[in-house]
Amino acid sequence: MDKKAELLKLIPEQGILPLYFNKDTQVSVELLKVLYNAGIKTIEYTNRGAAALANFKEMRRVCDAELKGMYLGVGTIKDAESAQAFIDAGADYIISPGLVEDAAEVADKHNLLWIPGCMTPTEVIRAEKLGAKLVKLFPGNILGPAFLSAIKEIFPNLLFMPTGGVDVDENNLKGWFKAGVCAVGMGSKLVSKDIMENKKYDELAALTKQAIALVNSCR
Repeated sequence: MDKKAELLKLIPEQGILPLYFNKDTQVSVELLKVLYNAGIKTIEYTNRGAAALANFKEMRRVCDAELKGMYLGVGTIKDAESAQAFIDAGADYIISPGLVEDAAEVADKHNLLWIPGCMTPTEVIRAEKLGAKLVKLFPGNILGPAFLSAIKEIFPNLLFMPTGGVDVDENNLKGWFKAGVCAVGMGSKLVSKDIMENKKYDELAALTKQAIALVNSCR
């Protein structure tokens, strides 16, 4: 099975890509299960703290044992070393906050999807030359849907996904999908600090289902 092709189909189908980090291993796993049971088949776990790699290994183990069909991506990859470490830990794809060329090389070597963060047409061109098929528009709330509308025609072969400040809100989502995104990355607006700290898992499940339904109605 070509994992890269599989994910380029799955992420647009799912329409949202939840992303989070929590220093607690158990909480990281519990959030993963809540998202999975709410209908999510892939998430981005962000490499934002010392515990990220160890937590990711445990999440991988849980996915393989219990969460059939769940793909684990890793985000905030800023160099080749961390890309390699997470691939060794079982990452299904790599997401960078910018154009990290050595991380792209590592992902390519393993035939894995690499999703770079871009903010300018020059960066998008570079990403495309490096073989990117899906580009993360980051930070999404700074760029806005109008930015994508303005550049999308220049890049007919690329998929776009904004991340950063995307709300579970109909107007916000409509704007993005109308501009032509294939999916939206959702971090703190979905997996909020309050939900994590107070383990409001029922709230997360409800919000995730709401987000999926909203995305489907906005396309």
